[in-house]
Amino acid sequence: MRAWQFTHTHEPLVLDEVPEPAAGPGQVVIDVKAAGLCHSDVGLLEDEGWLALLAKQPITIGHEVAGVVAAVGDGVVNWKVGDRVGVCPTTDAGAPGYAFDGGFAAKMAVDEVALVRIPDTVSFAEGAAGTDAGMTSHHAVMATGGVTKGTKLGVIGFGGLGQIGARMAVLAGAEVYVAEINEAVWDNARAAGVKDVRTSITDFADAGLDVIVDFAGFGTTTADAITVVRPGGKVVQVGMGRLESTINTRDLITKAVTLVGSVGGTKDDVQGVYDVLATGELDPVITEITFDDIPDGIQRLADGKVVGRLVATSGF
Repeated sequence: MRAWQFTHTHEPLVLDEVPEPAAGPGQVVIDVKAAGLCHSDVGLLEDEGWLALLAKQPITIGHEVAGVVAAVGDGVVNWKVGDRVGVCPTTDAGAPGYAFDGGFAAKMAVDEVALVRIPDTVSFAEGAAGTDAGMTSHHAVMATGGVTKGTKLGVIGFGGLGQIGARMAVLAGAEVYVAEINEAVWDNARAAGVKDVRTSITDFADAGLDVIVDFAGFGTTTADAITVVRPGGKVVQVGMGRLESTINTRDLITKAVTLVGSVGGTKDDVQGVYDVLATGELDPVITEITFDDIPDGIQRLADGKVVGRLVATSGF
């Protein structure tokens, strides 16, 4: 089968012919129906700091995966051929595309512990986006951020993660303010129910934000969040647009700001996103592309030319 494989930093993805996987004990093989593209794919291609996370090179990447169970290995009793599943990338099985070959291929083998059932009313594209973008944003906002009814929340970045995190917060009754440099998505933010949207989180310096979740992570965004959040507030760092940031420790200390990282989430977060998707109250913007367009899609992410989440859904 064909697979898009990472070989090394600063090198383009390679389209290789690789053997189809087999289901080992406790594993299933998935026919991949949708695979999401993520800014971490950009980071992997551009920054050597990501290499330590890889189990091997070359490796088939793609960590946002949804599909249909095509085969089951010995000992698998809770899943059967034909089941619609998403793959949680934070279980003991490890993350697809990092710990083992991922979803930028027609088939993928994965431990059954990582599987989450996709409701029939949720598309495969939504199922793929819900595994990482959905899980990570849900966990960052609801669990790490502790957002509840009445919380004044700032969201930096209204892309694949930010749009889901902002909408989940609105549904929880929070007052949400979005900072997004791409004005083309401002109408989408307003449609999600946010109170206001501007180009920078510094535009909300007088809003008294209780929590700011930075889904961009470009260094300056982290620093600005610490400056803007109210005294005693919390900044949740999710985005990894840059792996370093220079912050104002005076504001961090004298305002008693809590700065905390949030990575991934749990299968419960994935299931929570799927449950809301199934109601229709969460309707993220997804741009579907073909398997052959994956490298171009990653470049579009790097260039900031993507609205919502890119998901490959055909041509595997």
